[in-house]
This record gives sequence, C-alpha cells and structure tokens, in this order.
Amino acid sequence: MTTTQPVAKYTYEDYRTTADDERYELIDGDLIMVPAPNVKHQKAQGNLYYHLRDFITEHGLAVLLAGPCDVVLSDTSIVQPDLLFVSREREHLVNDDNVRGAPDLVIEILSPSTADKDRGVKRELYGRYGVTEYWLVDPMAETVSIHRQRAGVLAAIHTFGRKQTLRSPLLAGLELQLDDIFSS
Repeated sequence: MTTTQPVAKYTYEDYRTTADDERYELIDGDLIMVPAPNVKHQKAQGNLYYHLRDFITEHGLAVLLAGPCDVVLSDTSIVQPDLLFVSREREHLVNDDNVRGAPDLVIEILSPSTADKDRGVKRELYGRYGVTEYWLVDPMAETVSIHRQRAGVLAAIHTFGRKQTLRSPLLAGLELQLDDIFSS
C-alpha cells in the first residue's frame, strides 16, 4: 500500500520571505512566480492608470493602485493585480504594506504567460472573495471585458473594443475611450 505525502501549502508568512527581485503570487497556498509583462501590457496599464486616476481623483472616490501591490485575500491567497480600486467605504482595507481584503475593482491585463490564470483561477478567486467588478484587458485583441459579482461568481456582462466607450456600473459617470487605452 502506497501513501502519498500531503503537498505543502504556503502561507502569508512564507510569501513575505520570498526574494525581492522576483514577483510571486500565492493562490490557495500555491506559490507561483509571475514573469515580467510585455510592452503592450505595460502601455495599456499606463494608459488605464492615467485615465482612471484622473476620474477617481476628480470625483473623490478614494484609492487607485498599480501593481505590483499585495492584495491579501486570505492567509493562503495573496495576489498582485495590475490595477485595483478601493472605494471610500472600504478604504480601511488599505494600509502601508498591502490591501487586506477584496478591492471593489480589480483589473488584470492579459499577457501570453498569464492569460489562462487571469481568466480562470484568478477570476474564480476574486469572485469567491467578493471583488465587485473585474476587468480583463486584452491588449492583443484590444478589448476590455467587464465581469460583475453575482453570488460569489464574477460573470461577464459586457466586452468593449476599439472605437467604443467603456462605461462601468461601479464607476458611475466614467466614460473611457478605448482608442485612448490601446493607442501606441
């Protein structure tokens, strides 16, 4: 009779001791190294941050952060979204070290090395922990897909592309021209 050894799961304390020169995420106790994003990813992230920061600041909505920034969903799930927004009502989640709990909005920008994880395990994780709205940004297809919280699941509600104006149920009044996001 053969018995298998249980697989060791990592915790937040283990995660904190990882090398500073590498990017990691901790998903359900599994430590995953995250490669550096490509240039299209970085351009889309910068453009999104610029436009969202202006809107959030102008409307006094609270905190917009760009990754890498630790979001501690549990002792065994720590992620680093590309962008995240925390509303004034939930600003208590933000401290000097990290964000402890689910942000209102998480934005992941797809890269070839992370797309499957962002569409799958991370979307499931964000839904389970109560993220209200999740944007999947595809810089290759030049689309943004908005997912909304429905009973612990983030369900797709709309996909926007070039020549379209993104409107978010979470950020009332936001009108984001996607040509501005995907411009070179």
